[in-house]
Amino acid sequence: MSPSRPLEFARSTEKEPHLERARAILRAHPEIKDLCGPTPITALFVLLLVGGQVAIAWALRDSPWWALLATAWLVGAFIDHGLWVLIHECTHNLVFRSPRLNAVLQLFTNLPILFPAAASFRKYHLIHHRFQGDPELDADLATPFEAKLIGNSFWGKAFWELNFWAFQAMRVSRLKRIPLVDGWYIANFAIQIAFIAGVWAVLGPRALVYMFLASIFAIGLHPLGARWIQEHFLVKAPQETYSYYGPLNWVAFNVGYHNEHHDVMRVPWTRLPKVRQLAPEFYDTLHYHTSWTALWLKFLFDPSLSLYSRMTRTGGSGDGTVRAEDSAKAA
Repeated sequence: MSPSRPLEFARSTEKEPHLERARAILRAHPEIKDLCGPTPITALFVLLLVGGQVAIAWALRDSPWWALLATAWLVGAFIDHGLWVLIHECTHNLVFRSPRLNAVLQLFTNLPILFPAAASFRKYHLIHHRFQGDPELDADLATPFEAKLIGNSFWGKAFWELNFWAFQAMRVSRLKRIPLVDGWYIANFAIQIAFIAGVWAVLGPRALVYMFLASIFAIGLHPLGARWIQEHFLVKAPQETYSYYGPLNWVAFNVGYHNEHHDVMRVPWTRLPKVRQLAPEFYDTLHYHTSWTALWLKFLFDPSLSLYSRMTRTGGSGDGTVRAEDSAKAA
């Protein structure tokens, strides 16, 4: 195997790094605990972004196809990416104190994204934190078939980015220890079908096409899509989680602070930068990114960076037992 073109995943015998680092950080800086807790104002941003995306779709309902494409890439992708981040906030119960209210808001946040993803994300994402890198439990990892199919070429990786939503949906089939369907999943699916039908009936097919394009660009084939590369792709092994400290954090609700988030999950987006400010000795020594655009281009054109550029392990930070709370039950 050529080191410049990896053909298999990296492998670690260590536990995932965040649990032990979190303990060290909180021992050195117990004041960081004061940053934890929900931020209800996040719900206002949800309303603004959902309303804004629907309003843009209405404005474009009779527009030419080039206008739909351009607006989706230049504007809509940023809105949908923001909605993804706010779904993530709801997943960690960082908007309201009630898990049920967070789950309900999460379903509302999902509306303009079209794909019914909020309920399944709520379940699989928290397990990703505890079992980072475990192929049997971490939905953030590509399957070996997916990695081999996409390969190291520009065209393969561009195809993957354009269809990331589909590949992500297919990954859950390998996570056999985690039940997919529950009441929240069914509600999420039904609400999205009703929303899509309503948009088609009231605003027309072009409005729906705009929303679909914005959803695709928000997670791939766009500089914003580099966020999924930034978080855990190995650009400086053996470090396996990376933060982004660039200007797009201003419109991405500080989601770039990914090491900080994995270390102290109960800190909301409004206070994540403060974690780094209070504990610089833990973060300034880690490799980090300053440009999603540069990373996006590197991923597309550099054959040394591919879906194989991930660290894998068995067991994550625990003993391999999936607890009820790990599956993020909302009730």
